[in-house]
Amino acid sequence: MVKQLFPEAHCQNWPPTAVQPMWKTIWETNSSCLREGVFRTKCDERLVDALPPENHNAGVAFLTPKNITPEKMSCMVHLAGTGDHTFERRLWLGGPLLKNNIANMVLESMQGGAKLQCVSGLLLLGKATIDEARSLLYSLQAEAGYGKMGICGLSIGGVHAVRDGGIPSSYTNCYTAISHFALCREDAAQKTGVTIEEVIDRLRSVLSLTEVTRFPVPKNPQTVIFVGATDDGYIPIIPYIQS
Repeated sequence: MVKQLFPEAHCQNWPPTAVQPMWKTIWETNSSCLREGVFRTKCDERLVDALPPENHNAGVAFLTPKNITPEKMSCMVHLAGTGDHTFERRLWLGGPLLKNNIANMVLESMQGGAKLQCVSGLLLLGKATIDEARSLLYSLQAEAGYGKMGICGLSIGGVHAVRDGGIPSSYTNCYTAISHFALCREDAAQKTGVTIEEVIDRLRSVLSLTEVTRFPVPKNPQTVIFVGATDDGYIPIIPYIQS
């Protein structure tokens, strides 16, 4: 079941399923327009069945320049970082791109409002996010006719962006900002009778299911930008991480 939901890159279908959100206009000016839409998540039905009901539909915000055709525009898909449960921050980051005729598609965070029963639920949400973003990229370029495509993300959104930007059949620029820290509570490990090293090994095994190195090198590696962090706003620096 796990291998079916998290296949190797060469086993994944391309092209993905296109999406057609139901749109409503939020505001409009002489030079730009903001719309919000909803579409049913485009994942394997087994994955959809495993997701919380509130994650069966995905939300997006679309900030676009006006008076220019998609063929003459680029488009950037923005993925959410940890705790980024609204569109505002990513729309704020994408606003200046409008001046360069770059539209911004912001995918709603699946973690916002999700009622997870166990840690493995995070992997399911991550896989659904990757699949949704892949469908958006395909729809924007192949069906809507946008020229150059890009995908970006902060924190866990950066991890998801790498998974989509590295698909061999896509020609996507990728920008990510990812911290290298991971948190394992030592006190919790002691209560279960296992060592912190065993906890880290188990966590590494679980996270290997979504490891970015499972994907081949992109066709154009020069279009991928990584920003590594030495500190993390959510996770304190602790001795076994420093070592």
